[in-house]
Amino acid sequence: MLVDDHELIRQGLRRAFERDVDFTVVGEASTVAEAHRLADATQPTVAVIDIRLPDGSGLELAKALRTARPDVGLVILTMYVGDDHLFGALDAGASAFVPKSAPSDEVVSAARHAAATPSSFVAADLAEAMQRRMHPTGPQLTRREREVLDLLADGLGVSNIARKLYISESTTKTHVSKLYDKLGASNRAQAIMAAVRAGLLDDGDAAAE
Repeated sequence: MLVDDHELIRQGLRRAFERDVDFTVVGEASTVAEAHRLADATQPTVAVIDIRLPDGSGLELAKALRTARPDVGLVILTMYVGDDHLFGALDAGASAFVPKSAPSDEVVSAARHAAATPSSFVAADLAEAMQRRMHPTGPQLTRREREVLDLLADGLGVSNIARKLYISESTTKTHVSKLYDKLGASNRAQAIMAAVRAGLLDDGDAAAE
């Protein structure tokens, strides 16, 4: 089962899986709600899930699927490769964590691992991330602050971030303010540049100013 709100990405993944005789794509979903319905109808062996979906978090979807089906393989696919997302995938019960920048063959390999050993977890940067968690350096962001940072990097303003995260604008402004303080920034551009320098964002993550 493929879950991503970008049709082109789903098409690319479908082609990659259809080239492999071990897999059959049983369906595609672009939202959390669609994914739940599709999972109930098809009972997939593996679900490949984007973290960011229009109506919620792919990590919450993964957690729900893991609770309902301990034997399902869960591959988290994301353009955001920070440690918070990696450990979020681990906490959600995912089987693998793969960046969207990875070749499609890596996604298929991760799905094969997930099908064989759904309760184990693999990620290319797992060992380094564990070291960084044990010996943290630089600004330490909460999960919510990390979500706000990602949305700022996407170019969203306070109102849109509030709607995306289902929180009030005043709460969003508080998170942004704390985020700026931790990054030593006074505006969005400075915050994004500081986050890139601190390794919290990749150079390609930031929306054009």
